[in-house]
Amino acid sequence: MKLSCLQENLSKGLGIVGRAVAARTTLPIASNVLLATEQSRLKLSATNLEIAVTCWLGAKVEEDGATTVPARLLTEFVNSLPSDTIVIKSSDHNLELKCARFEASMSGLPADDFPPIPEIADASVFQVEPEALRLAINQVVFAVASEDTRPVLTGVCTEFEGETLTMAAADGFRLAVHKAPLATSVEERVEVIIPGRSLQELSRLLSEQQEPVEIAISPNKSQILFRLSSVPIGSSTSQVEVVSQLLQGTFPNYRQLIPQTHSTRAVTSTSEFLRATKTASIFARDGSGIVRLQMFPGEELSPGKISVSARSEQVGENTGEIDAQVEGEPAKIAFNGRYIMEVLGVVQEGQIALETTTPSSPGVVRPVGSDRYVHIIMPMFVQW
Repeated sequence: MKLSCLQENLSKGLGIVGRAVAARTTLPIASNVLLATEQSRLKLSATNLEIAVTCWLGAKVEEDGATTVPARLLTEFVNSLPSDTIVIKSSDHNLELKCARFEASMSGLPADDFPPIPEIADASVFQVEPEALRLAINQVVFAVASEDTRPVLTGVCTEFEGETLTMAAADGFRLAVHKAPLATSVEERVEVIIPGRSLQELSRLLSEQQEPVEIAISPNKSQILFRLSSVPIGSSTSQVEVVSQLLQGTFPNYRQLIPQTHSTRAVTSTSEFLRATKTASIFARDGSGIVRLQMFPGEELSPGKISVSARSEQVGENTGEIDAQVEGEPAKIAFNGRYIMEVLGVVQEGQIALETTTPSSPGVVRPVGSDRYVHIIMPMFVQW
């Protein structure tokens, strides 16, 4: 293999695929990155056997070939080079790089031993605008379970139906559901469970994608492919593909968990609610993270309010108040402060509505002015 490419392009490409490199593995080659020539371009691939990321870079190819070298070593060396053209050669599994007055030789492993990147054929194909997909991922993925006691809860239930993409995540204490529009409608409903970690990596790439994202699901629903055709790299755009294993199992019927009625509804500023919760959480750290909310309807011309408080016997207590439009009865409920802050942190709308029924019933958070997102939080039991 012999080729040349720009240092900034190779650095960006290695940064894209590098997050899929296995950190700890019993398979040494999974810590490597694959470099190969393909259709007069340089192909970079990395995989941890759960997710694989491939990126194509513009290059001047003189001789075709392929090899693999340690991803961390290559990335750190390329990032340290000046912004100039890099000449890359490989022979007998060794990789030689020259850039300006710097050069290096790295020992690699045969490309034939690199884990094959799955190719999805005869797949169901969907298209989603990148910003809509990124928003959907960001508003649900933080609610996936972090422990593997119930593997399906470590993923996001993803449904393609009609003109709508629905994503749902739950960890047993909260549930997040987002509905996004599909760029093209689908005839047959498809449901899969995508690992949360795979969607987090995909989300990092979507902020720079310009064209609709193409999504392909294998016929046996074991793998999913995300094809990004216009990721900016240097002065041009490149194609990036993310392939992930899908989780097998049945996701809980989350629709049954969304309350259909409420006795109290409070509408308030998203940013003020977030600030008050952050302040209360300082005192909640030593009190099991519990933040208490009390909602009071307004009287005559005075507005309603939400009292946000926390207390710990070891530290002390704190109370803050924010204005709110409160409909219904006075109410009180307690939540894990982190859960409140995480949902308020992903809401883009300026106002949110909090709906409650009893102190022991789930609370519902909805952005005001949008019906695409709903978030349910289980309450914590406290002595009032």
